[in-house]
Amino acid sequence: MSYALEHHRVPTNGLHLHVVQCGPLDGPLVILLHGFPEFWYGWRHQISALADAGFRVWVPDQRGYNLSDKPRRVRDYTIDHLAADIIGLIDAAGHATAAVVGHDWGAAVTWHLAAHYPGRIRQAAVLNVPHPQVFGPALLRKPGQLLRSWYVFFFQLPWLPEVLVRLRGWWLGRRLLRGTSRKGTFSDADLARYKEAWTQPRAMRSMINWYRAAVRFGRRLGATGRIKIPIHIIWGENDAFLKRELARESLAYCDGGQLTYLPTTHWVQHEAAAAVNKLLLAFLS
Repeated sequence: MSYALEHHRVPTNGLHLHVVQCGPLDGPLVILLHGFPEFWYGWRHQISALADAGFRVWVPDQRGYNLSDKPRRVRDYTIDHLAADIIGLIDAAGHATAAVVGHDWGAAVTWHLAAHYPGRIRQAAVLNVPHPQVFGPALLRKPGQLLRSWYVFFFQLPWLPEVLVRLRGWWLGRRLLRGTSRKGTFSDADLARYKEAWTQPRAMRSMINWYRAAVRFGRRLGATGRIKIPIHIIWGENDAFLKRELARESLAYCDGGQLTYLPTTHWVQHEAAAAVNKLLLAFLS
């Protein structure tokens, strides 16, 4: 059975998020969390596969992105706020628990949810972001990782990053996606959808504020503890931003963790959609 994509604005944690919903209303809830510089569309290859398997799938534009609300202060994008948004979505869906799958920044939120809300998160899958207690030391002890993370420090500059990223028809944004992925991963039509999301009022500044908040208020992000719920790390081993070994090092912080490497770049759910879907369905079922 095929299910239509439903677009809703859902109140949560004092704001409204745009949430794409799909699948049977009585199915187990699965929430998919995108990263930078994506929006709900980054999960387009996974939504129907999960819905057809009987899951109720919610895919928000996270705060600051696309059609969701965009608080103005940097402190509004701390990890506690980001995680509370998702707990509010679980409440709004009328569920006690949900499984959460996150990629990139969405994976950072997923790590935090899994550590701090084990009673609300049944299972978690993280794609291409390590446990926060692995990533922080890696910046200090692994020179290669520091070089790969140059953009985190660039985004700390006031106003300049959001100005530069708009130049030449969002050339930097397009380069970020196409220059770090396999050829053909992002079509011209895909990039048109991304550019539409990036041009929403205050969107790019809000998106970059996630990075500013992570540095200015990073102590809470680094406080993420052990993961006691089932968690599956799925990792594209040719990631341009994060070193391969960070995935295996993250297992040390998981009581019930498993790791699967796939021969892709950072954009694993795009490039290996069928393999990721198979892994998620096996894990979530």
